[in-house]
Amino acid sequence: MARTIIDLSIYLENDVISDPPPYRPKITYVDHRTSVPDLIGFFPGLTEGDLPDGEAWAIEKVELITHNGTHLDAPYHFASTMNKGERAITIDEVALDWCFQPGVKLDFTRFADGYVVTADDVAAELARIGHTLSPLEIVVVNTAAGKRYGQDDYVTAGCGMGYEATMYLLERGVRLTGTDGWSWDAPFVHTRERYEATGNAGLIWEGHKAGRDIGYCHLEKLHNLEVLPPTGFLVSCFPMKIRAASAGWTRAVAILDT
Repeated sequence: MARTIIDLSIYLENDVISDPPPYRPKITYVDHRTSVPDLIGFFPGLTEGDLPDGEAWAIEKVELITHNGTHLDAPYHFASTMNKGERAITIDEVALDWCFQPGVKLDFTRFADGYVVTADDVAAELARIGHTLSPLEIVVVNTAAGKRYGQDDYVTAGCGMGYEATMYLLERGVRLTGTDGWSWDAPFVHTRERYEATGNAGLIWEGHKAGRDIGYCHLEKLHNLEVLPPTGFLVSCFPMKIRAASAGWTRAVAILDT
């Protein structure tokens, strides 16, 4: 039996638009030459000429929010409560058992940007792939945003999961979901249009807000979902352990045994 590991994570990088302007990451690279004064400062009498090839170390200064790159959102990100009134758990409190489970891929690449996926859409896709959900399976959603990563319109691309679609998963025991879009919900530029037309604030972040009723986590900014089969793989997405935080970065991967 052969094992294949598929990287489901995007890069943290400076030059690709993966977030709106106020939230973009910034990486400052310090190379082996630039860091020489720092190393010399630790050892009185040491000179650059004493160092092999005149080099010290390479390091990077990274300025991030917890939602940059591929990351796992905790229920605390969505609201202060979950499960209809309980205190919402933070990323350091998420059960690790949620983060390593069999995966299911739903293919919603056919839906237009800004489309809000319904419970009926989820049921139809599960019927198409011939799968019945089991508790704790990790459900990832392949949207049109997946192939737009690296393009200027990435943050406005792809469909979003609505409240009813999200609850359909949660009511069947799913506790961790994911998307290759910037957000689990439809991009804000499309939600804004619906809000302006209706005045209904309940349309804003409706998929996220399902966590107020049943606590759950989701992955955002996944990658390579188009190469996954509908089922038959494991997802590993353990988050960085950040005390009391709303999210944590993860190197999400899919594991297939063939």
